[in-house]
Amino acid sequence: MADIGALAAALDGIELSTDRALLRQKSRDFYWYSPILKAQLDGKSAELFARPRDEAEVLRVLAAARAARVPVTVRGGGTGNYGQCVPMQGGVVLDMTAMDRPLALHDGVVEVEAGAKMIDLDLWARERGWELRLWPSTKRTATIGGFVAGGGAGVGGISHGTLRERGNLLGARVATMQDPPVVLELEGDEAAPVNRTYGTTGVLTRLFLPLTPAQAWRDVAVSFPAFPEAGRFALALAFADGIPKKMCGVFDSQFPPFFRAIADSVPTGHALALVMVAPSGMRALRDLAAEHGGTIVAEQSTVEAERDPGTTPFYEYCWNHTTLQVLKRDRGVTYLQCRFPFEGTLEAVEAVREPYREEVWMHTECVRFGGRITMSALPVIRWTSAERLAEIMAAFEAQGIGIANPHVLTIEEGSNYRRVPGDQLGFKQRTDPLGLLNPGKMRDFVPLETPA
Repeated sequence: MADIGALAAALDGIELSTDRALLRQKSRDFYWYSPILKAQLDGKSAELFARPRDEAEVLRVLAAARAARVPVTVRGGGTGNYGQCVPMQGGVVLDMTAMDRPLALHDGVVEVEAGAKMIDLDLWARERGWELRLWPSTKRTATIGGFVAGGGAGVGGISHGTLRERGNLLGARVATMQDPPVVLELEGDEAAPVNRTYGTTGVLTRLFLPLTPAQAWRDVAVSFPAFPEAGRFALALAFADGIPKKMCGVFDSQFPPFFRAIADSVPTGHALALVMVAPSGMRALRDLAAEHGGTIVAEQSTVEAERDPGTTPFYEYCWNHTTLQVLKRDRGVTYLQCRFPFEGTLEAVEAVREPYREEVWMHTECVRFGGRITMSALPVIRWTSAERLAEIMAAFEAQGIGIANPHVLTIEEGSNYRRVPGDQLGFKQRTDPLGLLNPGKMRDFVPLETPA
């Protein structure tokens, strides 16, 4: 066993802790959305908490951990859903939240430390006329490094695609566990091996991201008598190039009662679309909603809502926050991550929505993949067993629906259509030959050196 006391002594001057309650807190994320992952990960914990203030301290931690053959698992805001920041083999949990500064903004490209909260980064950019292209529904708590390392999809996807699209991540500074550890500066495609690899291929210290001109987004809720009408409206909006938009989620009639701030505004039994559009698009949005039989039932300023702790921006009812809103009141559910075909999208949705309506509550999000528009889905699933969940996934796949399985631990098993192009495995063999960075999360990795 590693001598954690000796390791801590070697890291004198860095913020450290061995407090058990803190270690339990910092060794968790939202993996418990999955009953399967909950059974595998409950009780896993780091042995030492470290919170570096700069790259030099990151390198000190990595060098000392490498010398002691102690695993290191990187953590941002802890908002992931697949156990990305859960230490499978103990060791150090490396909390990056002290490295939280925006450093520069030139020609619409921001250089920022990896521990910056996305809400703070977006508001900083807005003061300069810019905003983030993409953010998760956990924007108010997630860090930018965690989003790049473990997420990469969310609000903004209807216009900008996901983080895997070329041009959405322009570069990164990454600390390695080589002998000795170094910081690499990766540009363009060179950064692909650290994009959505859960910190297994290096510790993100800085990121270079393109921004987009800021908009005074409006949150709009549109109710429809039935889900198919809401789906047709959503895809029509996604294809409406003249309407500036950031988001469009569609929800079957089971969901609105779980959306506290707007529940009373949605007629019983109605489906719902939640939209973010620019003020210049409101007139066209109203016409489009009416054309599809929709009624606008609520509207607010997105930015004002997210700045007010007592108000819910509508994106916190979308993406995987939808699952959380249901889980707050009903722990008997879980979820899936899916992508519908580019052709016959709505037909594929109905092919699985209708037969499984009692078990599968349909929730889709309009998104672009490779320049083509479709719907991604995060349906809520009534949990009975792993076997039944596998049957439902197989039924989806039989309709040509891609599944990015959120009930598995490794990058390879859980990515599917979300996998980022690039040689992540080869990069890890170079940067982490002992396999000490977040071990257990990259299935195909075999250490090139044998730990002592």
